[in-house]
Amino acid sequence: MQIRKILIIKLSHAEELILTTPVIRALKTQLDNVEVHYCTKQQHHALLSANPYVDRICLLKDSIMALIRQLKSEKYDAVVDLQHDLRSKFITSFLRTRIFRPDNLIHEIWMMVNLKINRLPNVHIVDRYMEAVKPMHIKTDKLGLDYFIPEMDEIEESWIPEAHHKEFVVFGIGASKFTKKLPLNKMIELCDKINRPVILLGGNEDHHTGEMISTFFERRPDNIEFESGLNKMNKKTQIFNACGIFNINQSASIIKRAKYVFTHDSLIMQIAAAYKKQIFSIWGNTIPLFGKYPYKTKFMVFENTKLNCRPCSKTGFKKCPKGHFKCMNDIAFDFYLP
Repeated sequence: MQIRKILIIKLSHAEELILTTPVIRALKTQLDNVEVHYCTKQQHHALLSANPYVDRICLLKDSIMALIRQLKSEKYDAVVDLQHDLRSKFITSFLRTRIFRPDNLIHEIWMMVNLKINRLPNVHIVDRYMEAVKPMHIKTDKLGLDYFIPEMDEIEESWIPEAHHKEFVVFGIGASKFTKKLPLNKMIELCDKINRPVILLGGNEDHHTGEMISTFFERRPDNIEFESGLNKMNKKTQIFNACGIFNINQSASIIKRAKYVFTHDSLIMQIAAAYKKQIFSIWGNTIPLFGKYPYKTKFMVFENTKLNCRPCSKTGFKKCPKGHFKCMNDIAFDFYLP
């Protein structure tokens, strides 16, 4: 089968797009003269805008039928449906070409969430994606994830406080759902344990939380006794709240410069993995067993494994279904930064 034009479909959360980048790279570099198109939501355009392996980004805006008409006109030789759900199946039903899909493990995930029976394979989701394109004689190149930053979004040193110029730690405080995020008091506890200059990353919705963390650690030069006490205890945490200040590509540029990255199960985690950072990943209602832990980089997991209610969802909730939120409230931060 000769493939000249291929479409990849992924319409879900932003972090999952980064997990598809090894497939994009492999298709572009291992197929001769292939044109690679990528179909995703309009709000995710920036994540792929600088990716040199993507020839065209096709965006789902207001109308799925308008998108289908656009895709039909391209006359693809093959489609790689990495979404593999009812919506993507509806789209591909109009394209009349060969479709490649990974195993979505829908039954195994349901059993784990609802019955706590583990039938999940010990395979990262990236490797499941790569299995989907194996019939095209595509091989895993073992280079990990990709993230490309447009030149205009590379941060300059002057954009961050002087206290963070020499070295800093990133803490990604955001996540797509409430039950995937630490409560405020645990975020403060973690920042205190990090005990270094910290840059908080997240969206506009995380800015207020970031301000409360920043205020807690704010230095008071007018209070000499207070500052002296902090110095005697070797307290070095200094917070720069960058949540909502930078766009996603500028935030990626900050991650690229970080010494370490602490993050929830989120987009920040996958971008950090793309830059081979040492990651300290924090898991609440979701679990690494779902296969989305940091890929091809050094990482440590913080999770509460002593609960019989976890995982309670594949994605997350607006609040803890049980009301106690022990998956996050009872996490212990046992780590050492050299």
